[in-house]
Amino acid sequence: MSRASIVGWAHTPFGKLEDPDVESLIGRVASAALDHAGVAPRDVDAVTVGVYNNGFARQGFEASLVALSVPELAHTPSTHLENACATGSAALHAALDFVESGRGRIALVVGAEKMTATPTAEVGDILLTACYRKEEAAVDAGFAGIFGKIAQNYFQRHGDRGRELAMIAAKNHANGARNPLAHMRKDFGVEFCDTVSEKNPYVAGPLRRTDCSLVSDGAAALVVADEETAAALSRSIAFRARRQVNDFLPLSRRDPIAFEGARLAWARAYEDAGVTVDDLDLVETHDCFTVAEMIEYEAMGLAAPGEGWKAIREGVTTRDGKLPVNLSGGLKSRGHPIGATGVSQHVMAAMQLMGEAGEMQREGARLAGVFNMGGAAVANYVSILERAK
Repeated sequence: MSRASIVGWAHTPFGKLEDPDVESLIGRVASAALDHAGVAPRDVDAVTVGVYNNGFARQGFEASLVALSVPELAHTPSTHLENACATGSAALHAALDFVESGRGRIALVVGAEKMTATPTAEVGDILLTACYRKEEAAVDAGFAGIFGKIAQNYFQRHGDRGRELAMIAAKNHANGARNPLAHMRKDFGVEFCDTVSEKNPYVAGPLRRTDCSLVSDGAAALVVADEETAAALSRSIAFRARRQVNDFLPLSRRDPIAFEGARLAWARAYEDAGVTVDDLDLVETHDCFTVAEMIEYEAMGLAAPGEGWKAIREGVTTRDGKLPVNLSGGLKSRGHPIGATGVSQHVMAAMQLMGEAGEMQREGARLAGVFNMGGAAVANYVSILERAK
């Protein structure tokens, strides 16, 4: 079987953008990614599109929108995928599966979301479509309330780790200040993040505003190709491994702070790649909330269960630490336009491996991990990437 690799990409800034809709955002990256890859639209065999929507826009059927900006793709098979906050990775995996099955040689992946035009109260309700509404929809503060309860559970078992959550937030904001594409390029510092104030109130205790990712607009795209095609192009970022593992949707059916699906996804990816966490040079992980990143340290094997807080306390995951996590600023600072997030994470990792990450660059980066999840660790995607060309 020919392995597919990433051969090009494009990425808008994330934030409150003037683009009126998802169609406009898709238009900013689809052609740009093909240009970056050196691929003509006529050579694209499939398009996969990740947009969450679920109420952010009345226009659905987003897979049909790509051809409006790249007319040459009008007769190319195009499919829309949605998998909660892992929508972007779902689109990427579908494209990789398409190429690796031999059905085609080149696929275009686009992830996008327009969120900021939706009133804040409606955003919260839309995001609750990623939880088990029968049991969890009545929670206060929308999806932040789900993770507020996860944080409460963690604190009850392992002590108050509010300081460590603030350290994660501060780390990601400091990293995001170096990212020209980030939604919020401001270094707040630990003390601001650890202090409840008018500018940093509780959103869903113990989570403060600085513990929560941003409501953002944005788009990102990737071009993937088979090995033979990639060898003739300018760059190739290979998947040493990629895995998806799911878990029960209702939190009542599992230990909410175990992130078992995430742990299994990492374990299986390590086994496939023949590496351990110690071999990674950086990780882009899904910090929708700071408590998620802390538990993900445990899931990726960086810390024992209940000890994820030690990784940030000891500086392991900082920019200059043993394993920098979210050098791009993560969802916390880079932003979280849902359909774009998983695609964006892979773009950020690919830039690092190509040595093209600018002020974000981790010198000598050779092996990168990416973790993207949908819901509260329900759909879990792990990639281990390396530069092949």
